[in-house]
Amino acid sequence: MTIKIEMLRAFAIVAESGTLAEAATRLGRTPSAISMTLKGLEEHLGQRLFATDRKNRLTPLGEYVLDQARRELQQFDATIRAIEGFATAPQGLIQVAAVPSVAGMIFPQVVGAFLARHPGVSVEIRDMDSVSILEALSRGRIDIGVAAPAGPVRGVRAVPLFSDAFGLIMARDHPLATRSAPLRLADLGAQQVLRNELSDRIEAVREATGTARMSALNTLTLTAMVRGGQWVTVLPSTVIQIDPERLAFRAFEDLGEHRQVDLLMREDRVEREEVSDFAAMVRAVDWDQRAKRPGA
Repeated sequence: MTIKIEMLRAFAIVAESGTLAEAATRLGRTPSAISMTLKGLEEHLGQRLFATDRKNRLTPLGEYVLDQARRELQQFDATIRAIEGFATAPQGLIQVAAVPSVAGMIFPQVVGAFLARHPGVSVEIRDMDSVSILEALSRGRIDIGVAAPAGPVRGVRAVPLFSDAFGLIMARDHPLATRSAPLRLADLGAQQVLRNELSDRIEAVREATGTARMSALNTLTLTAMVRGGQWVTVLPSTVIQIDPERLAFRAFEDLGEHRQVDLLMREDRVEREEVSDFAAMVRAVDWDQRAKRPGA
């Protein structure tokens, strides 16, 4: 049996709702049909996905499949929207993604100006982490990305935009936010630190947070947890622009690392007028000024 996208959708909705009846209503199918779909999926995998017949608790395999199903469904649904958007837009579609810390700095200004100049083009925008942006570019799922690549990517042209320093991101009322003494990496030893993909690239940070047991891949998840005041994390300074009223940034006295943010374009799409024009608008942003102004 081949696992089909609708099998994953049925499983995800049952797992999220906790009942066959609600899932059946949302999917427009009968509970017995949903039950048969789940049974077929479990038989194919050779293990149970739900710990009980009530479908309100997942097995470890079920948790893993749910995580993977959500990612696949998100990408599948985005692909369908892109196809439909391209079909209905008189002059096509441009797909753009940016890391969350930068998305708010460019999308309102650039997208508005772009649409005014290209009324026949539709724009799909996404906020994604750098790894996901690079993967989406390499697979042709987006045309333009704004991200911090770890290195060159085949078939992708990179244009530097700006760099920002790594430091400690915390809640504005966190004790370290207002401490008068300089901040050093050794200070992390007494804190509950959230590790992340960006800071894990830096050897000195990895050594300072070696005992940290908590990590998060998504920037929005990281900042949401930090806002609670219990956790801190090491990220570039512009991340606080996600929520400048409740987040604070302090540089480390003994850390000079910076993140390089680039404009990324697929080589095979640079010649498209709408792609090159959007890219030119992104390059024209006063990045140095915006990176210095929280909330810009």
